[in-house]
Amino acid sequence: MSVDGALISEIESGLAVYLGIGTEDTPLQAADMAKKIAHLRIFEDENGKMNLDVRQAGGEILLISQFTLYGDCKGGNRPSFIGAARPEIAEPLYLLVADKIREFGICVKTGVFGADMKIEQYNDGPVTILYEC
Repeated sequence: MSVDGALISEIESGLAVYLGIGTEDTPLQAADMAKKIAHLRIFEDENGKMNLDVRQAGGEILLISQFTLYGDCKGGNRPSFIGAARPEIAEPLYLLVADKIREFGICVKTGVFGADMKIEQYNDGPVTILYEC
């Protein structure tokens, strides 16, 4: 992940988590989200079954703030982002999610909140999961 051409964060393997914070989100939901992310069993075990979480698989998490996940296209061709929390609400919750995941012993790398980030991603699988709490 880079900002203005400078490398900010990178992980070798693990999860790229795009996190959108909505206007109704709370610290309790942020903690619940962190717990779910940390314990999601989506990595293969020795039998090829999705049975390991990111820590058990030896992975890290790249946590990416992404308000555009709240883009609502129902009303026309230009998305409305009214459902996305304002930065003064969203950034502390984003950082709380990162801190709570770290409490589970997982390395979390972040970008620069609100920056125009360039993200290079290699999907092995890929497995993409949408989770809302």
